[in-house]
Amino acid sequence: MQLSRRVILGAPLGLATPALAQSGPIRLVVGFPPGGSTDLVARLLQPAIAQAYGVAVVVENRPGASAALGAQVVARAPGDGNTWAVVFDTHVVNPVLIPNLGFDTKRDLAPVLLVGTTPNLIMAHKTRPWQNWQQLLEAARARPDTITYGTIGNGSLAHLGMSIAQKNGNFVVQHVPYRGGGPLVTAAATGEADLYVTTPTAFATPLREGMVRPLASAGAERFAGAPDVPTLAELGIPGVDARAFWGVLAPASTPEPIRKRMEDVLRAALQGPELRGRLTEQLGVKVSGAGAEEFGRFLDEQMETWARVVREYNIRPD
Repeated sequence: MQLSRRVILGAPLGLATPALAQSGPIRLVVGFPPGGSTDLVARLLQPAIAQAYGVAVVVENRPGASAALGAQVVARAPGDGNTWAVVFDTHVVNPVLIPNLGFDTKRDLAPVLLVGTTPNLIMAHKTRPWQNWQQLLEAARARPDTITYGTIGNGSLAHLGMSIAQKNGNFVVQHVPYRGGGPLVTAAATGEADLYVTTPTAFATPLREGMVRPLASAGAERFAGAPDVPTLAELGIPGVDARAFWGVLAPASTPEPIRKRMEDVLRAALQGPELRGRLTEQLGVKVSGAGAEEFGRFLDEQMETWARVVREYNIRPD
């Protein structure tokens, strides 16, 4: 999917007002390398934001520390409406996973809008013999710690969800952390790992090309794009609900009217058939559009849930 890094379009839409006019350019900071799901979501939002504001919109990739470096950039940015973060599920894990984070997630960043969610999928590379979950489970129990699974990194919900699954399912597989969805897709092209646990968003191309076969959903519900693939709970492994999510945050110092305007712009864009169709049909995202208050509650719940898992399983950063 080729979307330009910089889009400059004409007159702003009706949401613009002189008091909230942006001098631009607007930065969408992504804490992962190009090619991953968060980068793809940001680039799909990019043209709609550019059209609404009438200024240049730049997607800025600032990878590192499970996306904490990108979030730090936004947390320290002026609250002038020119800098926003597009975050992934690692955002709710980093406060407990990374000592000396460099900013306070709740104090320094403000929720704007939840773009959407999707369950992580557990997928076998096409060259591996397992055709279903039961075959994988039998192989993992017969040869503990020899089967490998790749994720976007330590502390991702894919990693945490698999940690729970292994304990509750009585099997052991070896984690191979990569540094984002782009490197993970590259690894899948050559079959570096046996399994890949990530979103159908990041793996849209490998799934479409048959590079991997999904064996189970690590979410509480089946993935709509692969309705025949059962959840771990349906397969007899309870307690796993590793739903990835994407959302937009602002520096906490950003005035509420500026944050509200971006929330309205994003929600209007998500309601449009073109963007909604790309997110849903091409990337497998269950579109939400929940605003600042609801998104804030969602983040608080996710932080509490996964902090317990990090402590219980003694998860460490890469």
